[in-house]
Amino acid sequence: MEFNHDLKNHRVSAAIDGETAFVEYELEEGELNILHTYVPSPLEGKGYASELVEFVYDFALSQNLKPAATCSYAAKWLQRHPEYSK
Repeated sequence: MEFNHDLKNHRVSAAIDGETAFVEYELEEGELNILHTYVPSPLEGKGYASELVEFVYDFALSQNLKPAATCSYAAKWLQRHPEYSK
């Protein structure tokens, strides 16, 4: 999957089979907080949300930012991946 990272607007998207999935985040006080994860219904259940969230949190760690989540999906993802909670 190829990601489009719009640093200015804090959004990562991926075009898949004519549909666009995306994650929106904010940067605040040393944290990268995922606000919203969206995957169109034809793409649901195929792991695309997980790949997007992982990409964003890998970016956070590369920038010495702590991963955080307002988005319920991203919060559950962090629980399943404690290695990102360092």
